[in-house]
Amino acid sequence: MRSDPARDELTGTTDLLNPLWGEDWPEVRALWPLEQTVAHLNHGSYGAVPTTVLEEQQSWRERMETNPVRFFAREMPAALDQARAEVAHFFGAQADAMAFVANVTTGVSTVLSCLPFAAGDQVLLTDHTYGAVRIAVQRAADAASAEVVTVHVPLAAGEDEVCEVITGAVTDRTRLAVLDHVTSPTARRIPLVRIVPELQQRGVAVLVDGAHSAGMLDVDLDRMGADFWTGNLHKWCCAPRGTAVLHASPRWRSQIRPLVGSWGEPFGFPRSFQDVGTQDLTAWLSAPRALRVMAGLDLIKVRRHNVELAVAGQAEVARGLGLDAADLPRDPAVSMQLVPLPTRVATTPVEATELQERIGTEVAVEVAVTSWQGQGFARVSAQVYNCPADYARLAAALPTLL
Repeated sequence: MRSDPARDELTGTTDLLNPLWGEDWPEVRALWPLEQTVAHLNHGSYGAVPTTVLEEQQSWRERMETNPVRFFAREMPAALDQARAEVAHFFGAQADAMAFVANVTTGVSTVLSCLPFAAGDQVLLTDHTYGAVRIAVQRAADAASAEVVTVHVPLAAGEDEVCEVITGAVTDRTRLAVLDHVTSPTARRIPLVRIVPELQQRGVAVLVDGAHSAGMLDVDLDRMGADFWTGNLHKWCCAPRGTAVLHASPRWRSQIRPLVGSWGEPFGFPRSFQDVGTQDLTAWLSAPRALRVMAGLDLIKVRRHNVELAVAGQAEVARGLGLDAADLPRDPAVSMQLVPLPTRVATTPVEATELQERIGTEVAVEVAVTSWQGQGFARVSAQVYNCPADYARLAAALPTLL
């Protein structure tokens, strides 16, 4: 990734680089065009795009519309190669190891469509797997008369227990394990650096759902060594929505093809994913600008700020519900934290969605409400545009809503 600082591009000052850890960073908040009357505590679902990145995307769109033939035929291929190379470098990967895709669900479905499952084969998941990914895996398994095996990983499990539970579920029929890097409903990290080689030694390919880890964590794909990794850039990298990547290890690249065949097919992975006719790919072209904006704020500081603010926000909301913050589930490296809701509240995904909508419409707080194993949670996110007052508003309103 290019290291040109975004600070000059955005403000011309270095003041942005001195946040109060876990507190407010008001100068940075202005970089996002978010409604100021709303507390935006759900960055983990849809992300938020800085104004300069939106302007970058609009600039690409204007180039596309003023001369479509020149743009699609002569400009876009090389520009996409450059963008992909910059994004791959950010993740510690080679450009020819990574392709752009629309989102993680597309990346997962792409891999599943290319693997030769047979009747009786098993695909391993955990009970923290994102719902859309679970649906994609089940569809692929049903088509091949294969079996989906779901293992229970306790919410409070330590690294050793997580490894033991997952590797202990492997059989001689296990062909693929689909594992989260950071789980969506429960905001937990899976210790992939330990688990991936253990599974591969047993002949199990590993597909990592990195929807939340991209940008939130310092991801080094070569070190991780997974067979496949797919991550969203619209979340913690703050790229335009519709931007994600799929990384494949050398063993698999010749087998990976896009879900829809197109003119790029003869080029193979990853170029075959870029030559897709008249699809608007300006979001992909704008991804490097998003990475530069976040790098200009200093990613080490951003990640530390976000984790500390998420933990402080979790404690604030927990106090509002009369909970002891010391007893809460917590991951010290994740920018999302859980607050358990009272018994019989949001015990199903439908109930969780209904409560999330009520919080958003009645108190102008956008926060994720999740349901896992019959327990409802408020999943509070933290991004640099957040401040302590956002969590205080949720803490004050939630008891009444419940």
